[in-house]
Amino acid sequence: MKKACTIAGSAARGGAGIQADLKTFQELGVYGTSAITAFVATHPHTKQGVYTQSLEVIEAQLHTISSQIGIDALKTGMLFTKDIIELVADWLPSAQVKQVVIDPVMFGKVGTALMEEGAMTSLKDKLLPHATIMTPNMPEAEYLLGGRSLTTISDLQDAARDLHKLGTQYVLVKGGRLDGPATDVLFDGVNMLTLEAPRIDTIHTNGAGCSYSAAITAGLAQGLSVEDAVIQAKKFVTAGIRRAIPFETVAGAIDHRAYKEVGESNITITRC
Repeated sequence: MKKACTIAGSAARGGAGIQADLKTFQELGVYGTSAITAFVATHPHTKQGVYTQSLEVIEAQLHTISSQIGIDALKTGMLFTKDIIELVADWLPSAQVKQVVIDPVMFGKVGTALMEEGAMTSLKDKLLPHATIMTPNMPEAEYLLGGRSLTTISDLQDAARDLHKLGTQYVLVKGGRLDGPATDVLFDGVNMLTLEAPRIDTIHTNGAGCSYSAAITAGLAQGLSVEDAVIQAKKFVTAGIRRAIPFETVAGAIDHRAYKEVGESNITITRC
């Protein structure tokens, strides 16, 4: 069995972060390992929501995974601080992982900051050059591009071209916040691919971005091309949103079982 690793935060609600990644790995048939960078949960009295782990703890997890188990592909999610980003970037060459998915997690579903101020430079300069593919959503792409507004598919395509210059091999800009169909664009420096799925009328999309990048990671671990891994992942997350699980007081999570149980979702692929 192929092995995939996630380096990300733990989400107490179970819909996003490490929990979503491991569920995705399991459903797509790869063995999942994890290095937890932080715990995300709201304390009832202090209201603190992000509890980062020490560099020593994170480094121990990374060493255990790479030296004792091995990694066919990995993804990063919430890294939060400059120091954690640089630790991961410095460790990657020694791990000799050929397939690296960078999900530049910056904001939670309701706008919670999931990247410490000042960490952006390290993300751009130290981590992104290691990436096989980066997978920003629209707010993340806008932030990476200095606040540029993205409102159309053409904007997403221009953003993908500019983000590609940061050093990653592929860029997937996710357009879930656009009006109309749920449209994403994939760019490799030459070719542009547009992936379109019918929009599902629901607020219950917690963990969709984490699961999307985790599904890409699982596909790459199993030897799929980047393009085929992205197409499979788009189908996986669309099925999960279609059968999302409502929560009592907040936006619910996607159903990671849906891809196997209800079959693939139809998506339209266009080469530009």
